[in-house]
Amino acid sequence: MTAEITMTSLSRLLIAAALGLGAAGAVQAATLKIATVAPDGTAWMREMREVGDTIKTQTAGRVEIKYYPGGVMGDAATVLRKIKIGQLQGGAFTGGEASIITRDAQVYSLPFLFRDQAEIDQVRARLDPMLKQQFAREGFELVGISGGGFAYLMSTRDITGRGDLKAAKVWVPQNDRIAAMAFKAAGVTPIPLPLADVYTGLQTGLIDTAENTPSGAIAFQWHTRLKYMVDLPLSYVVGELVIDKKAFDKLDEADRSLVNQAFAAGFARLDQLNRKDNAAAREALVAQGMHIVEPNADERQSFEAIGQEVFNGLVAQDALSQEMRDALARTLAEVRGERGK
Repeated sequence: MTAEITMTSLSRLLIAAALGLGAAGAVQAATLKIATVAPDGTAWMREMREVGDTIKTQTAGRVEIKYYPGGVMGDAATVLRKIKIGQLQGGAFTGGEASIITRDAQVYSLPFLFRDQAEIDQVRARLDPMLKQQFAREGFELVGISGGGFAYLMSTRDITGRGDLKAAKVWVPQNDRIAAMAFKAAGVTPIPLPLADVYTGLQTGLIDTAENTPSGAIAFQWHTRLKYMVDLPLSYVVGELVIDKKAFDKLDEADRSLVNQAFAAGFARLDQLNRKDNAAAREALVAQGMHIVEPNADERQSFEAIGQEVFNGLVAQDALSQEMRDALARTLAEVRGERGK
């Protein structure tokens, strides 16, 4: 009888220990909290939530992604501060915003740099891995880059040339040195604001001109205020999602690989979706009364001269690393040589 009681007690202890180990395993499941200014319900957020579901399934619940959309966690600087103290583990930023982390983050945002989408695709294939290394040096895992498309100048006023632009109240993203330099080269003193504050700025009249992609203008509801769009691509917009490497490296190696694979697949789908959305958004803007302004040849040349001036200024200020500048120039030359352009 005593032996039976002892064995029964031992069995209960082993079961309790097993349950305890299971609970400990559950506690160790990682939740990566990621902030973004992208509003909920947008294509970007839908795709990111799908990525989160994939990661949770493939890691059997060991890794979960929790998003904070719509800018609820604050501007880029605030988000980075919250990452530093562990309140967040990651964030999605524009190239200009991410330049707080590494100056090379906005390499794709140089004004009048790319001639078409095909050129961007070829350049990104070679430079994206370099950019990933640059973020890693600063303590971040770059898990995805989304090509948002070409940004166009949009305004409440008719802008046909640099003269009209000088009279405008032009927004630039906060901390976006390249955008600020571009407009200053055009004789404009731009007004820096966080992305989340642009709509309010348009409402109050603090600003009357901003640049965005067609789909971005609709997603953030700017199109309800802006009436003119200059049909000349200014820059290429990218979104960069980064995770703090300290948090990322705590994941098992297999889980890190699954997270990277899921985000890579999601961002590839997003790139294709953004192209379709921008084409549809442009048609929608015109249908809703947006006036498309076609610059003449002289005006185009005048605007494009700004791009070269900005690039020269960046070189002088060492605003991009020498490594990235050289790789960009070399890659562009090779791509254009291959294409005969």
